[in-house]
Amino acid sequence: MRTYIVRRLLLLIPVLLGVSILVFTLTRVTLDPSAAYITEKMTIEQVEAIKESLHLDDPVYIQYFYWLGGMLRGDWGISKVNADEPVTKSIAEFFPATFELTMVSIIFAIIIGIALGTISAVRRDKPIDHATRLLALSGVSIPVFVLALILQFVFYYHLGWFPSGGRISDQYIIEGFTNYTNFYLIDSLLNGRFDMFLDVAWHLMLPAITLAFGTIAIITRMMRSSMLEVLGQDYIKTARSKGLPEKTVIKKHARRNALIPTTTIIGLAFGGLLAGAVLTESIFYWPGLGRWSVAALLVNDWASILGFTVLIAIVFVLANLIVDILYAYLDPRVRLG
Repeated sequence: MRTYIVRRLLLLIPVLLGVSILVFTLTRVTLDPSAAYITEKMTIEQVEAIKESLHLDDPVYIQYFYWLGGMLRGDWGISKVNADEPVTKSIAEFFPATFELTMVSIIFAIIIGIALGTISAVRRDKPIDHATRLLALSGVSIPVFVLALILQFVFYYHLGWFPSGGRISDQYIIEGFTNYTNFYLIDSLLNGRFDMFLDVAWHLMLPAITLAFGTIAIITRMMRSSMLEVLGQDYIKTARSKGLPEKTVIKKHARRNALIPTTTIIGLAFGGLLAGAVLTESIFYWPGLGRWSVAALLVNDWASILGFTVLIAIVFVLANLIVDILYAYLDPRVRLG
């Protein structure tokens, strides 16, 4: 297993380099990197000084090596949309909010998706199967922003059950609390404030459901297909012929093998949720990476755009690594590949 993991880690290096080269080249072709740093009051000499500091007079591949060297040293540039703070500091500020939302969403998606997919396959062509397939079809058909607006209209404007957005109620911000990790669910417990924990969970509910809905549909469909294939295998028939209870056959024999292809979807979905939180965060006023990246795009803040893209690439490759490890755990034969 150790050799397998090391081999997969080494394969991540060319992937990250390829992504960084592609994104850097696109920012140079489509954007003026100096535009975010130039104001109308600057003199020609000041403008030239900025271009020189960014090495814009050098070929693109030379600019890339300067940028890559800065990235490896921890210098990811300056985020103009976040009060000229370093990009690394901006990521540290906004990432916890997005990661917390993504984690809650993926937990919803995994629990609900696997359960619905299993039930749908076991009760094939029954009413619950048709209802589950209809729900899955709706999940892959409804755009995220449409679902977000519908949930906001129904549960905030009409029923008033949930807030329209934000991470926490203003009263807790005014009162103040010790921010240990910037993950509000964890910090509220570390502060011994269960009331604040419930408030944070209350604010998380609508954006988490919005973000998870499409992933629930994908996991449900994949799990159903995998379960149907597994349930037709000879070893399942053998297990049933031995007189094993149906619950044991489903849980211990069928579901574990059906999870192998589903695991791939879950791993990719996590990275997709993290990257795709842009619309959800914008509609629910969620102070995370999504809103920060949109603001960066609007003002051609290339340093922030590159920082966001590289971070998402890192998350994707790490998610794939975790999927590979889970593959090897679920099916030891994979380690030999």
